[in-house]
Amino acid sequence: MTQLKPRRPAPILCAFLQCLLAAACAIAPVAIEAGDWPSWRGPNQDGTSSEQGLPAKWSKSEGIAWRLELPGPSGATPAVWGDRIFVSSSDGDDLVAIQVSREGKELWRKKLGSGNKDYFRGEGNSSAPSPSTDGKHVWFFYGTGLLACLDFSGNIVWQTNLVERYGEYDHWHGYSSTPLLVGDVLYQMCVRMKDPYIVALDKATGKEIWKRSRECDAEHESRHSYASPILYRDDKQSLLLIHGGDVLSAHSLKDGEELWRCGSLNPKDDYNRMLRFVASPTAVPGLIVVPSAKGNPILGVRPDGKGDVTTTHVSWRRGRDTTDVPTPLIHDGLVYNLRENGVMICLDAKTGSEVYQERLHATRQRASPVLADGKIYCADRDGVVHVLKPGRKLEVLARNEMGETIASTPAIASGRIYLRTFKALYAVEGSPPAGAK
Repeated sequence: MTQLKPRRPAPILCAFLQCLLAAACAIAPVAIEAGDWPSWRGPNQDGTSSEQGLPAKWSKSEGIAWRLELPGPSGATPAVWGDRIFVSSSDGDDLVAIQVSREGKELWRKKLGSGNKDYFRGEGNSSAPSPSTDGKHVWFFYGTGLLACLDFSGNIVWQTNLVERYGEYDHWHGYSSTPLLVGDVLYQMCVRMKDPYIVALDKATGKEIWKRSRECDAEHESRHSYASPILYRDDKQSLLLIHGGDVLSAHSLKDGEELWRCGSLNPKDDYNRMLRFVASPTAVPGLIVVPSAKGNPILGVRPDGKGDVTTTHVSWRRGRDTTDVPTPLIHDGLVYNLRENGVMICLDAKTGSEVYQERLHATRQRASPVLADGKIYCADRDGVVHVLKPGRKLEVLARNEMGETIASTPAIASGRIYLRTFKALYAVEGSPPAGAK
């Protein structure tokens, strides 16, 4: 195991070569199978999967392949590759990584650190960031700054701490951003009160490829972001999206250069000094949907701008219809915007016009909606999983009660839905698609 320490910047030539390597790795295609869920946002980085044969209806006693008790609560989404499932968890004061087989057997549990903290009256803790995998290794990150790379046998390949390298997190509700894995590079953001930054790390070693300051003119708590870095990709460009400090900014994957930024999420004429961002943006080719928080605007932004695009590339803007925590979902020309109060707002992706606005549930939403097999899965914090039919009217296919707190986004892989509650990991079994052997 290699224990990394803070180090001085590399020489100019070395940094240049590292940037070239990052560019090549960032645009290289990733060999992800349809049946995998390698990270929080799934195989397509947008909360969707091409999986088929998934169930709409189940209960704690029917349709469950297995239930595995976990050592503590977490809001982290499982990562799934082949027949292996990776789970991040708290265990009292400890922060642990767990590998589970497709049969529901715990294969290994590794304590990676300690210092777990609970935040916001039990809403979350230091294990909130989700793991990511490329099929050979898995990366676990925690709100203490601990970042570790493990192989599939549970051996630590390298381990470092971003707090020790780049300074303390000053977020009031615990640091929860999930690193973004693209090719051979891990991208992480830290939008905080003092010295905000984004950084690219070599996934094989944990060494810094580049680091950029990410300043803004936000005030007070509005300088905090709990969102995660997001990938935008079309046939012409790939962008690293960083959301926080009142703005969305787009950066080069190669060297972190800021290419454009979009404001108007926290208008100066009615400024909210407590407008921290939690929900992340979501993107499909040609469109980035940008939430804010606390009833402020949600935007539809075109990705091909330069500089300040606030007045030039906002295709649509809705004044008070944002989600606060769940990340929006885009599918088939519609935006599904699940608000933290249980209201689903469906918007036309091209115009931003309202298609419908109806209450789905009466309690808090923390998990993001995901889509597969013609169904949208929405996990509520009180343990109810609503299954919706996509379309221009709200149609609830099923209401499934798990009876346990859920803050994690569901993971969908190989004909199953994996639900991580505060107590356990569930494998919800579907029926095989027609013609499958």
